Amino acid sequence: MTYAIRTHQLTKGYRGKDVVSNVSMNVKRGEIYGFLGPNGAGKTTIMKMMTSLIKPTGGDIEVLGTRLQANSHEVLKRIGCIIEYPIFYDKLSARKNLEIYCEYMGYYKKDAISEALALVNLKNVEDIPVREFSLGMKQRLGIARAIVTKPELLILDEPVNGLDPIGMQELRDLFYKLSRQYGVTLLISSHILGEIEHIADTIGIIREGRLVEETAMAEIRGNHTEHIELSVSDYPKAAYVLEHELQAINFQVKEEEGLINVYDPAISQNDIILAMVRNGVDISKINNKNLSLEGYFMQRMEGSKKHA
Repeated sequence: MTYAIRTHQLTKGYRGKDVVSNVSMNVKRGEIYGFLGPNGAGKTTIMKMMTSLIKPTGGDIEVLGTRLQANSHEVLKRIGCIIEYPIFYDKLSARKNLEIYCEYMGYYKKDAISEALALVNLKNVEDIPVREFSLGMKQRLGIARAIVTKPELLILDEPVNGLDPIGMQELRDLFYKLSRQYGVTLLISSHILGEIEHIADTIGIIREGRLVEETAMAEIRGNHTEHIELSVSDYPKAAYVLEHELQAINFQVKEEEGLINVYDPAISQNDIILAMVRNGVDISKINNKNLSLEGYFMQRMEGSKKHA
């Protein structure tokens, strides 16, 4: 297994108090890693340490196979990032801002700027001064700047801030494309958990400066079925079968919606199908409904409070 980012016991203190405490993260190469936590949990501080904007007070960071140090300039050129709000030369155009950035980075590939602007749907406004851009347009330009030098690793702090639902969908598709087609690794923090749920391979949850959990999204989807949802031909009879034959103690009949929700973890889809068939109840639809990432996140937050 190769990693784009590894931290070991990463710690950052201010005025004698740790705001990040002993965080050990593992971000695999080529994956999309969703970094979650309440405001003030330490996500941005960790991202700043990963990009050498601030120094840790303890622990180690390895990025793209290199241990970060004061002179790690070459490896930083292989990273694109947005940390907090992107800042631009407001009187200059979007294209000119990217030209200055590429000059600073020593990156002179022809057509790279046009490609980046096209990917974030800003090509048609490339000559307009940035001061005339909306918040969402500035956020798109920040992403264009992050990807213009073709980095191997993207570190994006709240990248969908200020975007409408269509813009969020477009960026979600872009992030997925960068990961799957180009092998770019993405570390993304966001408070919009639904967006992370759609694209993340792994999530890390941080609370009060400590990493609460690091787990694969596939594991969350596979191991956290919230309930079974079914539609049937005879709702009263189906309810009777659930209660008296399957001994279900937690189910809900929503006949007006054409649904029955079964919340009993001891009862499987197969149990329900066999019981309904034995009793002559036709099933038109049956599905496992998995716990959403938001629901899982809230469970973990509550659990970490109890053990704090």
